[in-house]
Amino acid sequence: MGTVGIVLIVVLVVAVLLVLFVIGIYNALVRLRNQVDNAWSQIDVQLKRRHDLIPNLVETAKGYMKHERETFEVITKARAQAMGANTVTDAAKAEGALGDALSKFMLVVENYPELKANQNFLAVQEELTSTENKISFARQSYNDQVLFFNNKIQMFPSNIVAGTFSFGKRDFFEIESAAEREVPKVSFS
Repeated sequence: MGTVGIVLIVVLVVAVLLVLFVIGIYNALVRLRNQVDNAWSQIDVQLKRRHDLIPNLVETAKGYMKHERETFEVITKARAQAMGANTVTDAAKAEGALGDALSKFMLVVENYPELKANQNFLAVQEELTSTENKISFARQSYNDQVLFFNNKIQMFPSNIVAGTFSFGKRDFFEIESAAEREVPKVSFS
């Protein structure tokens, strides 16, 4: 075997190693993309649960809060917008508005002691609180997965494979809610 044969074997081995390297990066990117999609589906499940609980909360409250039609309309509108969101960014914005509407609703509920004592209302409120916590944990998990994915598609050498196969950056699920941005007020009086 001459020099040409050895060079050909070396080139072939390097080409095979390069192909295996690209396949490995591609598979890692697919795995991360699927993890992001799975994390989003976990958020979606909790958001659906939240959306399903809101009408029960409103219906329970309507009997007590006969003069709060505007409050109910705001929640209903915010819920409809949240359910109709198609992208992560739209969902985050709509869920922030829904969270604000629910916070205002809960402030109005404070004016109705009979409602606050109603067992059905308390049960739905507890379910909603539990769901809000699950949404928070799912959102954190989703954002972690997005961070891993976005880092992978932006860092060398995987950014070359990501660009070649059109792996695009994913958006974080960041809720812009006035209620979440406010500093809680603590009072011991």
